[in-house]
Amino acid sequence: MAAKKKAKKTTTKATTKKQVKRSPKPAPKPAGKKPQMKAGKPALKSAIKSSAKAPAKSAAKRSIGKPASKTPAARAPVAHAAHPAARPAAPRPVVERPAPSKAEEFAIESARCMDDDKCTDVVVLDVRGKNPMTDFLVIGSGTSDRQMRAVLHHIQDLGEKIGYQAVRSTSDDRATWLLADFMNVIVHLFEPNTRAHYDLEMMWGDTARIEWERPGTASRDRAGLNASEAN
Repeated sequence: MAAKKKAKKTTTKATTKKQVKRSPKPAPKPAGKKPQMKAGKPALKSAIKSSAKAPAKSAAKRSIGKPASKTPAARAPVAHAAHPAARPAAPRPVVERPAPSKAEEFAIESARCMDDDKCTDVVVLDVRGKNPMTDFLVIGSGTSDRQMRAVLHHIQDLGEKIGYQAVRSTSDDRATWLLADFMNVIVHLFEPNTRAHYDLEMMWGDTARIEWERPGTASRDRAGLNASEAN
C-alpha cells in the first residue's frame, strides 16, 4: 500500500511539472501604449472632473475680449465760483450827424415849402452815389393843376434866394406831373394817381429818407396857421 501511494505522488508531480512546462508565457506589453483604465470608480472620477472644468473654461472664454463693466464712481460736488456783479453797460458814444450840405438844406426847405402849400405825402430821398443825375429827390402830391403850378413857382423863388436856379422845368399836357431840375436837387410834383403809376419811391426804395419836418413845431401853411388853428 505504501508503495502504491508513493507511485501516485510521483505521477502527480510529473504531470504538474509537464503542465507547468506547457503553459505559455504571457505576451509582452507594447512600449508606446498606455494601459486602458478599467471601467469603474476611476473612470467616474475623471468624468466628474472634466464636467466640472468645462463650464469654468467656457465662462473664461466668454469673458476674454469684453471689458469689465465699471460702475461710475460718484463725483464729488463741484463748488461753482460766485458770479461777479454785472457791470453797468457803458454808454454808447453819440454819433454826431455831419452838417447837411447846401444841396441837402435846399431839398429840406423845398419839402417844407410843399407842406406849407398843402401838398401831401412829401418825401426827400438821398440818392447820392446811386443816381448819376442828382443827389436828392423831393417828391410830393398836389390836389389840382393850379395848386401844383403855384407850389413849383414858390420852390423856384426859394432856390433863387439860396443860390439854386432851376435849369429846366417841365410838365405834361394835363399837369399831372410837374418837374423842376436844380442840378443837385430835382423836385417832382404829382397828381396822386400819376404818382402811384410811376412809383418813384419803389424805384429808389433802397435809398435813405431824410427827415424834413421842422423840429418841435407843427407844419404851417403860408398864412402862418397850423391845421388845428385853420379848423
